[in-house]
Amino acid sequence: MTEQHEPGFTLVPYPRSRRLVLDAMHAGRRKHMIHGLVEFDVTKARKILHEHKERTGESLSFTAFILHCVGQAVSQDRMVHACKDWRGRLVLFDDVDVNTIIEIELEERRFPLAYVVRGVNRRGVRDIHDEIRHVQQNPNRSHGDQTFSLMRWYVRLPGFLRGLAYRILPLNPHWLKRIGGTVSVTAVGMFGEGGGWGIPIPLYTLNLTLGGIATKPGIVDGRIEPREYLHVTLSFDHDIVDGAPAARFADRLKGLIEAGDGLDGMVGNVVFTSVE
Repeated sequence: MTEQHEPGFTLVPYPRSRRLVLDAMHAGRRKHMIHGLVEFDVTKARKILHEHKERTGESLSFTAFILHCVGQAVSQDRMVHACKDWRGRLVLFDDVDVNTIIEIELEERRFPLAYVVRGVNRRGVRDIHDEIRHVQQNPNRSHGDQTFSLMRWYVRLPGFLRGLAYRILPLNPHWLKRIGGTVSVTAVGMFGEGGGWGIPIPLYTLNLTLGGIATKPGIVDGRIEPREYLHVTLSFDHDIVDGAPAARFADRLKGLIEAGDGLDGMVGNVVFTSVE
């Protein structure tokens, strides 16, 4: 990469890889989204994961746990990840395929790669964890040379052709599912410490933006105790999902996450005690 130095500043080429992000943002701005900023108590889940690491030395993926819970919550109301086809019909998929983000090296830069974890509603936390760890260790092998070659050709296309692709692809939900999944989960909290919400420009009918984790006072059995709260932004396409089903989905997801769904059977019987 050639850099041109001038007094007071430096000029560098704009990376082609950013065109993937720009195109997605343009497409997302055309949607009618509603957002909800919520907090989920993840004290129990994080304690189970911490105790498992102390016993075995293995760091189980917190993201895998979240994806498992999302799959279980979506499977109880498939409308929240439905898509409209070119004839205006709604396609309600049986499988919940989650598009999540993994950082890779691209054009000598760290780049967030969209990776689809398939059928999370039918899989346990351990299975999802193993796949995420495999992708983190072998990103090229996991996606294959064909995917990376397609990505490099795409960013070289003129802007109007890239925009056309983003307009045509959603007209066939089956193509969209095959390429990008049915739900988006983005963990912005992985890049910083502390609490806080992210406000996305979403592409999917259902989008979850995982923010930070903050320790705050909570009430447990009438007592005030320190608890860990995950900040989550839930975003829904209002053309498909109304406020009431969105609220019911949020309540289901909250119950699954706060109960540590899928963790007890994986790590053994853990007796949960409150954080001192």
